[in-house]
Amino acid sequence: MGRYTCSFLIAINLEYLQPLLLDLLQDCDLEIQYYTSDYILALETPGKVSFSKLVKVEVFIDKSMATETETRMSIVIKNEELPLQLDNHCRQIFEYVKQSIERSRHWHLIEIIAG
Repeated sequence: MGRYTCSFLIAINLEYLQPLLLDLLQDCDLEIQYYTSDYILALETPGKVSFSKLVKVEVFIDKSMATETETRMSIVIKNEELPLQLDNHCRQIFEYVKQSIERSRHWHLIEIIAG
């Protein structure tokens, strides 16, 4: 099972983060399945890869540590594919989503911790 994680500290008010993340994930060709004020679940659209390679993206927003100007969040990207190669499909989607978060013009990235 492929599984990749990353944590971000970004300069943005918590109130604005979730709608921007929903748009970002949809721009990454992921379908939003479920969301609350501190959690988002998005899935890769079927049809491009086999079912075992389909990616699930979970975003966790840490509301307890949020300030008016900074918010911490973590992403977990996983699928059922065994990561036999370093450059597997799950890793590719992880890098794409991670770079989209890093390069977003909607906030300033303060810190990133890849796991």
